Amino acid sequence: MDNLRHVNAGTLDDAIRAAGENAQMIAGGTDCLSILKNRLLPHSPEVLVNLKTIPGLEYIAEENSGLKIGALTRLCDIVASRVVRENYGILADAAKSIASPQIRNMGTIGGNLCQETRCWYYRCSPFTGRSYFCSRKGGRVCFAVAGDNRYHAILGGKGCFAVCPSDMAVALEVLDATISIKGPGGGERTIALRDFYTVFGTILKQNEIVTDIHIPHPPPGARQTFLKFRLRKAIDFAIVSVGSMITREEGVCTDARIVLGAVAPTPVRALAAEEAIKGNIIDAETAQMAATAAVAGTRPLSMNAYKVEITKALVKRALLL
Repeated sequence: MDNLRHVNAGTLDDAIRAAGENAQMIAGGTDCLSILKNRLLPHSPEVLVNLKTIPGLEYIAEENSGLKIGALTRLCDIVASRVVRENYGILADAAKSIASPQIRNMGTIGGNLCQETRCWYYRCSPFTGRSYFCSRKGGRVCFAVAGDNRYHAILGGKGCFAVCPSDMAVALEVLDATISIKGPGGGERTIALRDFYTVFGTILKQNEIVTDIHIPHPPPGARQTFLKFRLRKAIDFAIVSVGSMITREEGVCTDARIVLGAVAPTPVRALAAEEAIKGNIIDAETAQMAATAAVAGTRPLSMNAYKVEITKALVKRALLL
Protein backbone atom coordinates (compact mmCIF):
# COMPACT_ATOMS: atom_id res chain seq x y z
CA MET A 1 0.00 0.00 0.00
CA ASP A 2 1.37 3.41 -0.94
CA ASN A 3 2.32 5.98 1.67
CA LEU A 4 -0.61 8.31 2.33
CA ARG A 5 -1.05 11.46 4.32
CA HIS A 6 -3.92 10.81 6.73
CA VAL A 7 -6.22 13.69 7.67
CA ASN A 8 -8.75 13.45 10.49
CA ALA A 9 -11.42 15.93 9.45
CA GLY A 10 -13.02 17.77 12.35
CA THR A 11 -15.77 19.36 10.28
CA LEU A 12 -17.33 18.96 6.86
CA ASP A 13 -15.49 22.08 5.72
CA ASP A 14 -12.19 20.53 6.85
CA ALA A 15 -12.93 17.42 4.81
CA ILE A 16 -13.91 19.41 1.74
CA ARG A 17 -10.76 21.51 1.93
CA ALA A 18 -8.61 18.38 2.26
CA ALA A 19 -10.36 16.63 -0.62
CA GLY A 20 -8.12 17.95 -3.35
CA GLU A 21 -7.57 16.47 -6.77
CA ASN A 22 -5.54 13.54 -5.45
CA ALA A 23 -7.42 12.65 -2.26
CA GLN A 24 -9.71 9.82 -1.21
CA MET A 25 -12.38 9.99 1.49
CA ILE A 26 -12.93 7.14 3.92
CA ALA A 27 -15.82 6.37 6.26
CA GLY A 28 -16.21 2.74 7.37
CA GLY A 29 -13.40 1.74 5.06
CA THR A 30 -14.87 -1.63 4.08
CA ASP A 31 -14.61 -0.79 0.38
CA CYS A 32 -12.06 2.01 0.30
CA LEU A 33 -9.22 0.08 1.95
CA SER A 34 -9.62 -2.83 -0.45
CA ILE A 35 -9.42 -0.45 -3.39
CA LEU A 36 -6.28 1.19 -2.05
CA LYS A 37 -4.54 -2.04 -1.06
CA ASN A 38 -5.13 -3.56 -4.48
CA ARG A 39 -4.23 -0.32 -6.32
CA LEU A 40 -7.38 -0.39 -8.39
CA LEU A 41 -7.47 3.33 -9.14
CA PRO A 42 -5.61 4.66 -12.20
CA HIS A 43 -3.80 7.13 -9.93
CA SER A 44 -3.12 6.31 -6.28
CA PRO A 45 -4.31 9.05 -3.91
CA GLU A 46 -1.83 10.98 -1.82
CA VAL A 47 -4.25 11.98 0.93
CA LEU A 48 -6.78 9.90 2.88
CA VAL A 49 -9.49 12.04 4.44
CA ASN A 50 -11.08 10.39 7.46
CA LEU A 51 -14.77 11.33 7.78
CA LYS A 52 -15.43 9.31 10.95
CA THR A 53 -14.01 12.11 13.09
CA ILE A 54 -16.71 14.56 11.97
CA PRO A 55 -19.35 14.81 14.72
CA GLY A 56 -23.06 14.96 14.02
CA LEU A 57 -23.26 12.69 10.95
CA GLU A 58 -24.22 9.47 12.73
CA TYR A 59 -27.88 9.54 13.71
CA ILE A 60 -31.38 8.27 12.95
CA ALA A 61 -34.09 10.84 13.65
CA GLU A 62 -37.80 10.80 12.93
CA GLU A 63 -39.14 14.24 12.07
CA ASN A 64 -42.52 15.64 11.04
CA SER A 65 -41.59 15.21 7.39
CA GLY A 66 -40.23 11.70 7.73
CA LEU A 67 -36.99 9.95 8.66
CA LYS A 68 -33.54 11.53 8.50
CA ILE A 69 -30.36 9.45 8.61
CA GLY A 70 -26.82 10.78 8.86
CA ALA A 71 -24.41 9.51 6.23
CA LEU A 72 -22.03 8.05 8.84
CA THR A 73 -24.76 5.93 10.44
CA ARG A 74 -23.62 2.33 10.52
CA LEU A 75 -25.63 -0.36 8.79
CA CYS A 76 -25.92 -2.36 12.03
CA ASP A 77 -27.58 0.64 13.71
CA ILE A 78 -30.13 0.86 10.91
CA VAL A 79 -30.92 -2.84 11.36
CA ALA A 80 -31.32 -2.37 15.13
CA SER A 81 -33.36 0.84 15.01
CA ARG A 82 -36.92 0.37 16.29
CA VAL A 83 -38.31 3.28 14.27
CA VAL A 84 -36.72 1.94 11.08
CA ARG A 85 -37.99 -1.60 11.64
CA GLU A 86 -41.52 -0.46 12.48
CA ASN A 87 -42.09 2.21 9.83
CA TYR A 88 -39.39 1.79 7.17
CA GLY A 89 -38.95 -1.97 7.30
CA ILE A 90 -37.56 -2.33 3.78
CA LEU A 91 -34.57 -0.25 4.86
CA ALA A 92 -33.83 -2.53 7.80
CA ASP A 93 -34.26 -5.63 5.62
CA ALA A 94 -31.90 -4.28 2.95
CA ALA A 95 -29.28 -3.33 5.54
CA LYS A 96 -29.50 -6.74 7.21
CA SER A 97 -28.92 -8.47 3.85
CA ILE A 98 -25.57 -6.75 3.36
CA ALA A 99 -22.40 -8.82 3.78
CA SER A 100 -21.60 -10.05 7.30
CA PRO A 101 -22.09 -8.68 10.84
CA GLN A 102 -18.48 -7.52 10.86
CA ILE A 103 -19.01 -5.50 7.69
CA ARG A 104 -22.31 -4.06 8.94
CA ASN A 105 -20.60 -3.02 12.17
CA MET A 106 -18.17 -0.87 10.17
CA GLY A 107 -19.96 0.05 6.94
CA THR A 108 -22.05 3.22 6.76
CA ILE A 109 -25.15 4.06 4.79
CA GLY A 110 -23.27 6.82 2.97
CA GLY A 111 -20.47 4.44 2.10
CA ASN A 112 -22.90 1.83 0.84
CA LEU A 113 -24.46 4.39 -1.50
CA CYS A 114 -21.09 5.64 -2.76
CA GLN A 115 -19.16 2.36 -3.03
CA GLU A 116 -17.43 1.35 -6.22
CA THR A 117 -18.80 -1.31 -8.53
CA ARG A 118 -17.88 -4.96 -8.05
CA CYS A 119 -17.15 -5.56 -11.75
CA TRP A 120 -14.21 -7.95 -11.88
CA TYR A 121 -12.61 -6.12 -14.80
CA TYR A 122 -12.69 -2.86 -12.83
CA ARG A 123 -11.54 -4.67 -9.68
CA CYS A 124 -8.75 -6.71 -11.28
CA SER A 125 -5.61 -5.74 -9.35
CA PRO A 126 -2.32 -5.15 -11.17
CA PHE A 127 -0.83 -7.49 -8.55
CA THR A 128 -2.46 -10.35 -10.50
CA GLY A 129 -0.20 -9.51 -13.44
CA ARG A 130 -2.99 -7.93 -15.48
CA SER A 131 -5.30 -4.98 -15.09
CA TYR A 132 -7.93 -3.44 -17.34
CA PHE A 133 -8.06 0.24 -18.26
CA CYS A 134 -11.80 0.09 -18.81
CA SER A 135 -14.29 2.81 -19.70
CA ARG A 136 -15.03 3.37 -16.02
CA LYS A 137 -11.37 4.25 -15.46
CA GLY A 138 -11.22 6.58 -18.43
CA GLY A 139 -10.57 4.05 -21.17
CA ARG A 140 -12.69 3.32 -24.22
CA VAL A 141 -13.73 -0.30 -23.70
CA CYS A 142 -16.13 -2.11 -21.38
CA PHE A 143 -14.40 -5.47 -21.30
CA ALA A 144 -17.54 -7.20 -20.00
CA VAL A 145 -19.31 -6.79 -23.35
CA ALA A 146 -17.15 -9.39 -25.06
CA GLY A 147 -15.92 -11.05 -21.88
CA ASP A 148 -17.27 -12.76 -18.77
CA ASN A 149 -20.47 -10.83 -18.12
CA ARG A 150 -22.40 -13.25 -15.89
CA TYR A 151 -23.19 -10.60 -13.28
CA HIS A 152 -23.42 -7.53 -15.47
CA ALA A 153 -26.28 -5.32 -16.65
CA ILE A 154 -29.30 -6.50 -18.59
CA LEU A 155 -30.74 -2.99 -18.65
CA GLY A 156 -29.33 0.47 -19.23
CA GLY A 157 -25.75 -0.47 -20.04
CA LYS A 158 -24.11 2.09 -22.31
CA GLY A 159 -20.37 2.46 -22.23
CA CYS A 160 -20.22 0.50 -18.97
CA PHE A 161 -22.23 -2.60 -18.08
CA ALA A 162 -21.23 -2.82 -14.42
CA VAL A 163 -24.21 -2.83 -12.06
CA CYS A 164 -24.89 -0.59 -9.08
CA PRO A 165 -23.79 -2.63 -6.03
CA SER A 166 -25.82 -0.76 -3.38
CA ASP A 167 -28.69 -2.60 -1.68
CA MET A 168 -29.53 0.52 0.32
CA ALA A 169 -30.06 2.43 -2.92
CA VAL A 170 -32.81 0.02 -3.97
CA ALA A 171 -34.65 0.36 -0.66
CA LEU A 172 -34.23 4.13 -0.58
CA GLU A 173 -35.56 4.49 -4.13
CA VAL A 174 -38.63 2.49 -3.13
CA LEU A 175 -39.10 4.95 -0.25
CA ASP A 176 -38.62 7.97 -2.56
CA ALA A 177 -35.61 9.21 -0.60
CA THR A 178 -33.55 12.33 -1.20
CA ILE A 179 -29.84 12.86 -0.53
CA SER A 180 -28.18 16.01 0.83
CA ILE A 181 -24.73 16.86 -0.49
CA LYS A 182 -22.31 19.51 0.73
CA GLY A 183 -19.61 21.06 -1.43
CA PRO A 184 -17.00 23.81 -1.19
CA GLY A 185 -17.90 27.33 -0.10
CA GLY A 186 -20.79 26.09 2.03
CA GLY A 187 -22.73 25.06 -1.05
CA GLU A 188 -25.43 22.46 -0.38
CA ARG A 189 -27.86 20.66 -2.63
CA THR A 190 -30.55 18.03 -2.19
CA ILE A 191 -31.31 15.59 -4.97
CA ALA A 192 -33.63 12.62 -5.43
CA LEU A 193 -31.87 9.30 -5.05
CA ARG A 194 -32.82 8.40 -8.64
CA ASP A 195 -30.63 11.32 -9.80
CA PHE A 196 -27.62 10.27 -7.70
CA TYR A 197 -26.37 7.54 -10.04
CA THR A 198 -25.05 7.56 -13.59
CA VAL A 199 -23.77 4.79 -15.84
CA PHE A 200 -20.26 5.42 -14.48
CA GLY A 201 -21.03 5.77 -10.77
CA THR A 202 -22.40 8.70 -8.77
CA ILE A 203 -22.75 12.39 -9.57
CA LEU A 204 -20.48 13.35 -6.67
CA LYS A 205 -17.62 15.68 -7.49
CA GLN A 206 -14.18 15.23 -5.95
CA ASN A 207 -14.82 17.72 -3.15
CA GLU A 208 -18.44 16.87 -2.35
CA ILE A 209 -19.72 14.81 0.58
CA VAL A 210 -23.04 13.09 1.22
CA THR A 211 -24.25 14.41 4.58
CA ASP A 212 -27.65 12.83 5.17
CA ILE A 213 -30.60 11.00 3.66
CA HIS A 214 -34.23 12.04 4.04
CA ILE A 215 -37.13 9.60 3.65
CA PRO A 216 -40.75 10.78 3.58
CA HIS A 217 -43.38 8.94 5.60
CA PRO A 218 -44.59 5.84 3.71
CA PRO A 219 -48.29 5.68 2.88
CA PRO A 220 -50.29 4.27 5.83
CA GLY A 221 -50.58 0.50 5.64
CA ALA A 222 -48.21 0.14 2.67
CA ARG A 223 -46.49 -3.24 2.52
CA GLN A 224 -42.72 -2.99 2.05
CA THR A 225 -40.67 -5.90 0.72
CA PHE A 226 -36.99 -6.40 -0.12
CA LEU A 227 -35.82 -9.59 -1.82
CA LYS A 228 -32.29 -10.43 -2.91
CA PHE A 229 -30.95 -13.36 -4.91
CA ARG A 230 -27.30 -14.31 -4.43
CA LEU A 231 -25.26 -17.47 -4.57
CA ARG A 232 -24.47 -17.45 -0.84
CA LYS A 233 -26.93 -16.08 1.70
CA ALA A 234 -24.13 -14.33 3.58
CA ILE A 235 -21.42 -12.06 2.17
CA ASP A 236 -22.36 -12.05 -1.52
CA PHE A 237 -23.56 -9.04 -3.45
CA ALA A 238 -26.92 -9.29 -5.19
CA ILE A 239 -27.22 -10.99 -8.54
CA VAL A 240 -30.71 -9.48 -8.66
CA SER A 241 -32.68 -7.63 -5.99
CA VAL A 242 -36.21 -6.26 -5.91
CA GLY A 243 -37.76 -3.73 -3.56
CA SER A 244 -41.45 -2.92 -3.48
CA MET A 245 -43.98 -0.83 -1.58
CA ILE A 246 -47.62 -1.66 -2.30
CA THR A 247 -50.64 0.25 -1.00
CA ARG A 248 -54.02 -1.47 -1.03
CA GLU A 249 -57.57 -0.42 -0.26
CA GLU A 250 -60.09 -3.21 0.18
CA GLY A 251 -57.67 -5.56 -1.53
CA VAL A 252 -57.18 -3.37 -4.61
CA CYS A 253 -53.75 -1.90 -5.34
CA THR A 254 -54.01 1.89 -5.27
CA ASP A 255 -50.31 2.73 -5.48
CA ALA A 256 -47.07 0.84 -6.12
CA ARG A 257 -43.34 1.41 -6.26
CA ILE A 258 -41.20 -1.42 -7.60
CA VAL A 259 -37.42 -1.04 -7.96
CA LEU A 260 -34.93 -3.48 -9.49
CA GLY A 261 -31.36 -3.74 -8.26
CA ALA A 262 -28.17 -5.29 -9.70
CA VAL A 263 -29.63 -5.39 -13.21
CA ALA A 264 -28.35 -2.01 -14.42
CA PRO A 265 -25.72 0.64 -13.63
CA THR A 266 -28.41 2.38 -11.55
CA PRO A 267 -31.43 1.21 -9.56
CA VAL A 268 -34.32 0.83 -12.02
CA ARG A 269 -37.90 1.84 -11.30
CA ALA A 270 -40.15 -0.78 -12.89
CA LEU A 271 -42.89 1.62 -13.99
CA ALA A 272 -44.57 -0.81 -16.38
CA ALA A 273 -44.83 -3.38 -13.62
CA GLU A 274 -46.39 -0.82 -11.33
CA GLU A 275 -49.01 0.10 -13.91
CA ALA A 276 -49.83 -3.58 -14.42
CA ILE A 277 -51.10 -3.92 -10.84
CA LYS A 278 -52.57 -0.50 -10.07
CA GLY A 279 -56.35 -0.69 -9.84
CA ASN A 280 -56.26 -4.49 -9.63
CA ILE A 281 -56.39 -7.12 -6.95
CA ILE A 282 -52.94 -8.66 -6.82
CA ASP A 283 -53.20 -12.37 -7.47
CA ALA A 284 -50.96 -14.86 -9.26
CA GLU A 285 -52.14 -13.69 -12.68
CA THR A 286 -51.62 -9.96 -12.14
CA ALA A 287 -48.31 -10.61 -10.36
CA GLN A 288 -47.13 -12.60 -13.39
CA MET A 289 -48.21 -9.77 -15.68
CA ALA A 290 -46.22 -7.31 -13.58
CA ALA A 291 -43.19 -9.60 -13.56
CA THR A 292 -43.25 -9.84 -17.35
CA ALA A 293 -43.67 -6.08 -17.68
CA ALA A 294 -40.71 -5.49 -15.34
CA VAL A 295 -38.26 -7.12 -17.75
CA ALA A 296 -39.64 -5.65 -20.96
CA GLY A 297 -36.80 -4.00 -22.83
CA THR A 298 -34.02 -6.01 -21.22
CA ARG A 299 -31.01 -6.68 -23.42
CA PRO A 300 -28.94 -9.45 -21.84
CA LEU A 301 -25.32 -9.94 -22.74
CA SER A 302 -23.90 -13.28 -23.85
CA MET A 303 -23.80 -14.91 -20.40
CA ASN A 304 -26.44 -13.22 -18.23
CA ALA A 305 -29.85 -13.91 -19.76
CA TYR A 306 -30.63 -16.01 -16.68
CA LYS A 307 -30.97 -12.73 -14.73
CA VAL A 308 -34.16 -11.97 -16.66
CA GLU A 309 -35.90 -15.03 -15.22
CA ILE A 310 -34.61 -14.33 -11.72
CA THR A 311 -35.92 -10.78 -11.94
CA LYS A 312 -39.35 -12.00 -12.99
CA ALA A 313 -39.42 -14.53 -10.17
CA LEU A 314 -38.46 -11.96 -7.53
CA VAL A 315 -40.99 -9.39 -8.73
CA LYS A 316 -43.78 -11.97 -8.66
CA ARG A 317 -42.73 -13.22 -5.25
CA ALA A 318 -42.52 -9.70 -3.80
CA LEU A 319 -46.05 -8.92 -4.96
CA LEU A 320 -47.56 -12.13 -3.60
CA LEU A 321 -45.96 -12.01 -0.14
